[in-house]
Amino acid sequence: MTDPPLIRRSPVAMRDCNLARSFELIGDRWTLLILRSALYGVRRFDDFQADLDIPRSVLSNRLAALVASGIMERREYREEGQRPRVEYPLSRMGRTLGLPFFAMTQWSDRWLGDRPSPFTLRSKASGQKLSAALVDEGGKPVQASDIEGVIDPAYTKPGGKRRR
Repeated sequence: MTDPPLIRRSPVAMRDCNLARSFELIGDRWTLLILRSALYGVRRFDDFQADLDIPRSVLSNRLAALVASGIMERREYREEGQRPRVEYPLSRMGRTLGLPFFAMTQWSDRWLGDRPSPFTLRSKASGQKLSAALVDEGGKPVQASDIEGVIDPAYTKPGGKRRR
Protein backbone atom coordinates (compact mmCIF):
# COMPACT_ATOMS: atom_id res chain seq x y z
CA MET A 1 0.00 0.00 0.00
CA THR A 2 1.39 3.39 -0.94
CA ASP A 3 1.11 6.51 1.16
CA PRO A 4 -1.04 9.33 -0.19
CA PRO A 5 0.84 12.30 -1.64
CA LEU A 6 2.41 14.63 0.92
CA ILE A 7 0.36 17.79 1.47
CA ARG A 8 2.16 20.69 3.14
CA ARG A 9 -0.82 23.00 3.68
CA SER A 10 -4.56 22.60 3.64
CA PRO A 11 -5.79 23.57 0.18
CA VAL A 12 -8.69 25.76 1.38
CA ALA A 13 -8.24 29.03 3.26
CA MET A 14 -9.69 29.01 6.78
CA ARG A 15 -12.06 31.88 5.89
CA ASP A 16 -13.59 29.74 3.11
CA CYS A 17 -13.81 26.48 5.06
CA ASN A 18 -17.20 25.70 6.60
CA LEU A 19 -15.66 22.89 8.66
CA ALA A 20 -13.25 25.37 10.27
CA ARG A 21 -16.18 27.74 10.90
CA SER A 22 -18.11 24.97 12.65
CA PHE A 23 -15.09 24.21 14.85
CA GLU A 24 -14.88 27.87 15.85
CA LEU A 25 -18.56 27.84 16.75
CA ILE A 26 -18.79 24.58 18.72
CA GLY A 27 -15.23 23.34 19.06
CA ASP A 28 -14.35 24.00 22.70
CA ARG A 29 -14.77 21.24 25.30
CA TRP A 30 -17.55 22.85 27.35
CA THR A 31 -19.65 23.72 24.30
CA LEU A 32 -19.38 20.18 22.99
CA LEU A 33 -20.39 18.75 26.37
CA ILE A 34 -23.35 21.15 26.61
CA LEU A 35 -24.48 20.03 23.16
CA ARG A 36 -24.04 16.38 24.13
CA SER A 37 -26.30 16.90 27.15
CA ALA A 38 -28.81 18.86 25.04
CA LEU A 39 -28.95 16.03 22.50
CA TYR A 40 -29.82 13.69 25.40
CA GLY A 41 -32.66 16.09 26.28
CA VAL A 42 -31.25 18.36 29.01
CA ARG A 43 -32.71 21.89 28.63
CA ARG A 44 -32.56 23.76 31.91
CA PHE A 45 -29.63 25.80 33.20
CA ASP A 46 -29.47 24.12 36.61
CA ASP A 47 -29.72 20.69 35.00
CA PHE A 48 -26.83 21.47 32.62
CA GLN A 49 -24.79 22.76 35.56
CA ALA A 50 -25.46 19.67 37.68
CA ASP A 51 -24.97 17.25 34.77
CA LEU A 52 -21.64 18.69 33.66
CA ASP A 53 -20.29 20.19 36.90
CA ILE A 54 -19.47 23.28 34.83
CA PRO A 55 -18.84 26.68 36.42
CA ARG A 56 -22.02 28.78 36.22
CA SER A 57 -20.26 31.69 34.49
CA VAL A 58 -18.81 29.38 31.82
CA LEU A 59 -22.21 27.75 31.26
CA SER A 60 -23.91 31.13 30.99
CA ASN A 61 -21.35 32.35 28.41
CA ARG A 62 -21.53 29.16 26.33
CA LEU A 63 -25.35 29.08 26.34
CA ALA A 64 -25.46 32.74 25.29
CA ALA A 65 -23.11 31.99 22.38
CA LEU A 66 -25.14 28.93 21.34
CA VAL A 67 -28.33 31.02 21.39
CA ALA A 68 -26.67 33.86 19.43
CA SER A 69 -25.47 31.38 16.80
CA GLY A 70 -28.95 29.87 16.40
CA ILE A 71 -28.01 26.40 17.70
CA MET A 72 -30.12 26.74 20.85
CA GLU A 73 -33.16 28.79 21.78
CA ARG A 74 -33.77 30.72 24.99
CA ARG A 75 -37.29 30.08 26.23
CA GLU A 76 -39.02 31.09 29.45
CA TYR A 77 -41.01 28.55 31.45
CA ARG A 78 -42.71 28.59 34.84
CA GLU A 79 -43.50 25.66 37.07
CA GLU A 80 -46.59 26.11 39.22
CA GLY A 81 -45.85 28.25 42.26
CA GLN A 82 -42.33 29.11 41.07
CA ARG A 83 -40.78 32.19 39.51
CA PRO A 84 -40.20 32.24 35.74
CA ARG A 85 -37.03 30.47 34.61
CA VAL A 86 -35.23 29.93 31.32
CA GLU A 87 -34.62 26.75 29.40
CA TYR A 88 -32.38 26.16 26.39
CA PRO A 89 -33.80 23.65 23.91
CA LEU A 90 -31.95 22.88 20.72
CA SER A 91 -33.19 24.76 17.66
CA ARG A 92 -33.79 22.98 14.37
CA MET A 93 -30.19 23.84 13.48
CA GLY A 94 -29.00 22.38 16.78
CA ARG A 95 -30.99 19.16 16.42
CA THR A 96 -29.24 18.48 13.11
CA LEU A 97 -25.98 18.17 15.07
CA GLY A 98 -27.30 14.77 16.15
CA LEU A 99 -25.85 13.12 13.05
CA PRO A 100 -22.23 14.29 13.45
CA PHE A 101 -22.41 13.62 17.20
CA PHE A 102 -23.71 10.12 16.49
CA ALA A 103 -20.88 9.59 14.00
CA MET A 104 -18.41 10.68 16.71
CA THR A 105 -20.05 8.23 19.13
CA GLN A 106 -19.63 5.45 16.59
CA TRP A 107 -15.98 6.44 16.08
CA SER A 108 -15.40 6.59 19.86
CA ASP A 109 -16.98 3.19 20.38
CA ARG A 110 -14.62 1.70 17.82
CA TRP A 111 -11.36 3.39 18.81
CA LEU A 112 -11.72 4.49 22.44
CA GLY A 113 -14.31 2.23 24.03
CA ASP A 114 -13.20 -0.57 26.29
CA ARG A 115 -16.73 -1.88 26.82
CA PRO A 116 -20.00 -1.92 24.87
CA SER A 117 -21.51 1.50 24.21
CA PRO A 118 -24.29 2.59 26.55
CA PHE A 119 -25.95 4.42 23.64
CA THR A 120 -27.26 3.16 20.31
CA LEU A 121 -29.80 4.34 17.80
CA ARG A 122 -32.42 1.96 16.47
CA SER A 123 -35.03 2.21 13.75
CA LYS A 124 -38.53 2.57 15.20
CA ALA A 125 -39.95 0.65 12.24
CA SER A 126 -37.58 -2.32 12.11
CA GLY A 127 -35.86 -2.27 15.49
CA GLN A 128 -32.52 -2.60 13.68
CA LYS A 129 -29.45 -0.83 15.06
CA LEU A 130 -28.44 2.24 13.01
CA SER A 131 -24.97 3.36 12.02
CA ALA A 132 -23.58 6.50 10.39
CA ALA A 133 -22.47 6.04 6.79
CA LEU A 134 -21.78 8.11 3.69
CA VAL A 135 -24.28 7.77 0.86
CA ASP A 136 -24.29 9.21 -2.63
CA GLU A 137 -26.91 11.65 -3.91
CA GLY A 138 -29.16 8.70 -4.77
CA GLY A 139 -28.98 7.34 -1.22
CA LYS A 140 -26.70 4.40 -2.06
CA PRO A 141 -24.00 3.62 0.57
CA VAL A 142 -20.44 4.31 -0.60
CA GLN A 143 -17.40 2.23 0.31
CA ALA A 144 -14.37 4.02 1.81
CA SER A 145 -12.26 2.97 -1.18
CA ASP A 146 -14.66 4.84 -3.49
CA ILE A 147 -14.42 8.22 -1.73
CA GLU A 148 -12.36 11.14 -2.98
CA GLY A 149 -12.16 14.73 -1.79
CA VAL A 150 -12.73 17.36 -4.45
CA ILE A 151 -11.76 20.99 -3.84
CA ASP A 152 -13.51 23.65 -5.90
CA PRO A 153 -10.66 25.46 -7.73
CA ALA A 154 -12.28 28.81 -6.89
CA TYR A 155 -11.41 28.18 -3.24
CA THR A 156 -7.92 26.72 -3.64
CA LYS A 157 -5.47 28.95 -1.83
CA PRO A 158 -1.97 29.69 -3.06
CA GLY A 159 0.51 27.16 -1.71
CA GLY A 160 -2.23 24.55 -1.32
CA LYS A 161 -0.78 22.37 -4.05
CA ARG A 162 0.22 18.80 -3.43
CA ARG A 163 3.83 17.75 -3.40
CA ARG A 164 5.04 14.27 -4.23
